[in-house]
Amino acid sequence: MRKKSTILIGVFLVLLGSFLLACKEKPAAPPRVEPAKPVPTQENFKAPAVTLNSVQVPYYSGWWYFSNKVAPTKGKAGNYGAPLDLAFIFDIENPNPYPVMMEGLRFTVGFEEFDVNTVCCMETQWIPAGKTNQVRVHAISDARAALLSLLVTGGFKLKEKGVGAFDQLEKWWVEAPDFSFPVHVK
Repeated sequence: MRKKSTILIGVFLVLLGSFLLACKEKPAAPPRVEPAKPVPTQENFKAPAVTLNSVQVPYYSGWWYFSNKVAPTKGKAGNYGAPLDLAFIFDIENPNPYPVMMEGLRFTVGFEEFDVNTVCCMETQWIPAGKTNQVRVHAISDARAALLSLLVTGGFKLKEKGVGAFDQLEKWWVEAPDFSFPVHVK
């Protein structure tokens, strides 16, 4: 029995020694040095590239216009026109080696050669370094506001084309879901 105890103690000491050698502190790896992050300055800043990816018509209620001479079923009479909801999807590419915050986006919507609506999007977003984000902006125009804009800013062009304002609006509102005329942003 004494022989077995001696053997067990010997085996225990060998295992304990192996364990202690395995647990011995290894030399620390040299500290990893992170590359210096670029600091934004006026000299190294590049303006993000904003490009129109696509335009969609998420809601469409057709073409209609009521003047204030028409008695409504309910509510007050007024000059009202059909709404036209266009969703503009923009790609915003950050060419900088650091993130850039976009605080807002403003653009003018044009149908053919006429400016129709100016839209503002004040949603803040960070664009990571070297990456591209997307932003969707809904531009809701109504026929009344578009009529006034068309008459004020495009009246002479309409006269040159020999087209009436209501005829031009009707063409745009009817053909908008098919995009059979140029839609642009600036």
